[in-house]
Amino acid sequence: MILGNKMRVMAFVGPSGTGKSFRAQMVAGENNISYIIDDGLLIKDNEVIAGNSAKKAPTKIETVKHALFLTEEERQEIKKAIKKYKPEGILILGTSDNMVQKIAENLGLPPIEKTVYINDVATEDEMKTARRIRETQGKHVIPVPTFEIKKDFSGYLLDPLQIFKSKGKGAKPYISEKSIIRPTFSYMGNFTISDNVFRQIMEYIANKTKAIHKVSKLRVDNTPEGPSIYVEVIIVYGANVIDAMKEFKQKSIKEIENLTAMNVQRLDIVAKGIYVEEKTEKES
Repeated sequence: MILGNKMRVMAFVGPSGTGKSFRAQMVAGENNISYIIDDGLLIKDNEVIAGNSAKKAPTKIETVKHALFLTEEERQEIKKAIKKYKPEGILILGTSDNMVQKIAENLGLPPIEKTVYINDVATEDEMKTARRIRETQGKHVIPVPTFEIKKDFSGYLLDPLQIFKSKGKGAKPYISEKSIIRPTFSYMGNFTISDNVFRQIMEYIANKTKAIHKVSKLRVDNTPEGPSIYVEVIIVYGANVIDAMKEFKQKSIKEIENLTAMNVQRLDIVAKGIYVEEKTEKES
């Protein structure tokens, strides 16, 4: 069953690493389209509204599978969002005509009525520069802000990029935010953070939390989705243990995610002892 027969479906095609995602919002804006399908995500303006980024995948083969929405679960999530938002138009990004057609078919979208190719909007020098950056630095662009894509990524270098664009002659320019990321399968290899970094962060938070005397033990299990952390702490005598642990956990997760750009999958904190402050002779 085809979704949204009145919907305009366009495609933006070009080889991998030539700057499609970088220019996606520009092409969409020039064609009065607010919705983009790129690497497994359904994006409206600067917001991810459905899907999981294909660039989370550990290999290029898995990335292509995700981008094509080959599983029923992935297809249904996007279809449900399309039914909910009822877009008048969608721009599909892909590396070939066959790829964008396959995406449209898998999602039950109307036939693609127009295709824009990367060499229509980028010069040969610009495409060469994009390829060089992809191959030497492993950088990919997703046309959404870093805070939007962060929930989909772990263990990747994330940087915000703001670009001024115009929707057309006489129209006011707008700022298009993008995320520069490095996928797991990047030529640069995996991005990992030492367990000692997590310990230092949590020790810093402990020193700022009156009810926590110190971190006595820490173990980190790294996964492609993000770290799972087990921590043992010593509680200061007289403190409310439940409140202290809750505060310490919330602050630790926030600080780790802010400093490392990783999503903490789990943080287990166990109180393993009580610290009793020694009273001075005058106090006793």
